[in-house]
Amino acid sequence: MDRDVTESLIARHQIRNVLARHSRGVDRADATLLGSAYHDDATVDYGFYAGPTPALVAMLATAQKAALPTLHRTSNCEIRVAGDRAISESYVIAHVEEPTLQRTVFGRYLDRLERRDGAWRLTHRTYVLDSNTNRPGTSAQADPPLADDHFVPAGGKGASDAARVLLARHHAATRRLQGALPMTADPAALDAALAREAIRVLLSAYCRGVDRGDAGLLASLFWDDAEVVSGVVNGDAASFARDIVAHVTAALEVSFHSIANEWIEVRGDHAVGEHYVIAHSRAGGEDMMTGGRYLDRYERRGGAWKIASRVFVCDWTSTHATTFDPTGFYEGLTTRGCFGSKDPVYKHWESA
Repeated sequence: MDRDVTESLIARHQIRNVLARHSRGVDRADATLLGSAYHDDATVDYGFYAGPTPALVAMLATAQKAALPTLHRTSNCEIRVAGDRAISESYVIAHVEEPTLQRTVFGRYLDRLERRDGAWRLTHRTYVLDSNTNRPGTSAQADPPLADDHFVPAGGKGASDAARVLLARHHAATRRLQGALPMTADPAALDAALAREAIRVLLSAYCRGVDRGDAGLLASLFWDDAEVVSGVVNGDAASFARDIVAHVTAALEVSFHSIANEWIEVRGDHAVGEHYVIAHSRAGGEDMMTGGRYLDRYERRGGAWKIASRVFVCDWTSTHATTFDPTGFYEGLTTRGCFGSKDPVYKHWESA
């Protein structure tokens, strides 16, 4: 196996932990944890603030300590590694609470990273706002209605977060077990890991193709004889790529597909997958949310993995009058997503 390929695989896994650590740092109001995701000379551009990261870290950590709980769900992490440098695009759904308002914010992180002294960290982050919903609601921090002999640990900020103690215990147990289980190289397992990584690229690229209205990108992810059943458009891959983009760009103002629960089973040059998706869109004065799954079959031909079949299974959907707000809370988030090549992700990838 090519050493560069395996090192790139390892790097992508390490970078995903950096991206997750950033979200953890924000949600726990932990300046030390949040700051550890950045190199000392890193910069950010969130719109309301652009400059060195220490000021943003202090700003976010201070604001979060006084805020109700938040949750930043990072997904669709496409990472491109070149030696000790990397760039990535990640989707993020953020839940932000106020006493009588619950905000859901849909956006993306466009990141640059470097490995220095063996450690990957961010060197620059640009935040892109795609959409938002803002619905009346009350904080869900009241104790859940459970039987007297049961409880659910509650999330919190800093030392008050129950997960802080639980993670410390897990770390201690891991240190005791470290070295107890010898690891041996398994070429088949490594090949399967690389296959799953290649398939994850297809998943994130699919979301970007639909959400940016990029028919060329979408078509490149499928084999020519592939079939797609999406509900909106069904048929061969080439027709699907053309027609779904025509539909999205004509009928919708915003399209946002976030994938999680990525289950992929590889057997040689064939693989199957099931992936959960939350899709948000806005059109005709309505916000639409759909939850479902992609049931996929993949094939490796000539060394390349592509989708051989995709079926979308819809599990739930909801529609409400739009609550999108481009002002107020969101006004300072000045980098906005759009359809087509003017979306900032294209310039981001070109910078690699």
